[in-house]
Amino acid sequence: MSGFVKKTIGEVIKDTAGRFPEHPALISPQFNVRHSYQELYDQCRKTAKGLLALGIQRGDHISVWTTNIPEWVYLQYALGMVGGVLVTINTNYQSHELEYILKQSDSTTLFLIDAYRETSFYDIARKVMPELDTCAPGKLATAGLPLLKNVIYIGKGGKKPGMFSFDDLLEMGEAIPDAQLDSRMESLDADDVINMQYTSGTTGFPKGVMLTHSNIVNNARMVGDVMGMTDQDSLLIQVPLFHCFGCVMSTLNCVYHGSTMVVLEYFDPEKALEAIDKEKCTAVNGVPTMFIAILNHPDFDRYDLKSLRTGIMAGAPCPTEAMNQVRTKMHCPEIVIAFGQTECSPVMTMTRRDDPVELRVSTVGRLLPDIQGRIIDPETDKDLPPGTQGEIVTHSACVMKGYYKMPEATQNAIDQNGWLHTGDLGEVDENGYFKVTGRIKDMIIRGGENIYPREIEEFLYTNPKVANAQVIGVADVKYGEQVLAAVQLKNGHTATPEEFADFCKGKIARHKIPKYWEFVSDYPMTASGKIQKFKMKEMFEKKLIAHSP
Repeated sequence: MSGFVKKTIGEVIKDTAGRFPEHPALISPQFNVRHSYQELYDQCRKTAKGLLALGIQRGDHISVWTTNIPEWVYLQYALGMVGGVLVTINTNYQSHELEYILKQSDSTTLFLIDAYRETSFYDIARKVMPELDTCAPGKLATAGLPLLKNVIYIGKGGKKPGMFSFDDLLEMGEAIPDAQLDSRMESLDADDVINMQYTSGTTGFPKGVMLTHSNIVNNARMVGDVMGMTDQDSLLIQVPLFHCFGCVMSTLNCVYHGSTMVVLEYFDPEKALEAIDKEKCTAVNGVPTMFIAILNHPDFDRYDLKSLRTGIMAGAPCPTEAMNQVRTKMHCPEIVIAFGQTECSPVMTMTRRDDPVELRVSTVGRLLPDIQGRIIDPETDKDLPPGTQGEIVTHSACVMKGYYKMPEATQNAIDQNGWLHTGDLGEVDENGYFKVTGRIKDMIIRGGENIYPREIEEFLYTNPKVANAQVIGVADVKYGEQVLAAVQLKNGHTATPEEFADFCKGKIARHKIPKYWEFVSDYPMTASGKIQKFKMKEMFEKKLIAHSP
């Protein structure tokens, strides 16, 4: 591989702090945090020593359930120093999803904040682990989660029963000598799994994608190289850190290239405008809906965005008009498009900064330098000629180790020759530019969030009125797709959309709750009795268009 590097995440931040000690590293406006690279490195080491004091071993699984707070960044690098595997938890998750992830991932430790929007993480944790109210910190024993011992609370409001505070962790770490941490850092291998991202699949519940130091360090390196990132850049990070878009294409990209991270706790168009203006950001990452919300903000003209140069738009196709406005009104002439999936750490192709606009809106770019990709016939696995639709497959040292404790799903995703089958349909032109044309799987992408019908269907079956439930994505102007549930009720039952929406609230993430509810007596089927979701999609989209104002 031409530029492939063998480095752990701990080595990456150590090297950057050595090269640019005084350079601004992390700016978190909402928390009044401003760290130079030396200060950030020191803070990550203090956190890492706390993890050692807690007894975290190389390979232990540590779940982090917070918004984009400074501690998330400290934990990303501290876990990279001690070899603990960062298990990312979506901030939209509710009790059912939290319990599943903690259990499936074999997490020994959970970090959480108090609340986000209308969700109390603290209350949900106590619902899933009622023993927290009476146990001593570090001594949790919950029947359904036998490996989970430690819960660490990040936030104000003093001590919480059964939980350590983040300050307790830092205090415990003071007893750990520097030499002990250095020795742990030196014992790690770049091919160790360090990050576990949960992504669902058509087979139902979320799967833990195991990514190594090497997988994500190299992906961050290539992504930043395409953007032209250097120590002179500062990137506005408004995408969630629990996605690879946040923790690989954004934070790790910055740390690898010595750039400044300007981190917002969550996306807010006005806060984004303020931060770009005040911090003179040169780059901004986001899904198209974020860029559109910024451009359409009523106070847009009050802010100076002339410092901007580049950024990544990913997660959904970009409308031409939006791309043109980002380039001109937002002063981002070098904005690029990226495509990939969590299983390849995550980016496979990117447009380049000097590509003409038509390529930036009609394609997802060319392969990154150290990544291979082909279009194959999904039936025969044979290569297809340019301009022919087939499945996109990829091969590189960025392909995941596999799905945690799911050997069969791993075999289905990665063939014997190491090619990852993305499940995406696409084509490639003579110049190597890829287009994504559809999905073999039924995954729904709503505003950049991947939603897996089977997971929602499984949940809907827990409603005693439901005989069958089929979930599909229907076209939506704002979000790309919206969720529609077609429910077959048991004989003698009636129901309303409102009743079903209420049934979902607090149990599954808000973005997964179907926007549309249809009550049906049957489904379109094949001769062999398989439900034809593409026919349902056509049928309901026609109906929605007919009823739209």
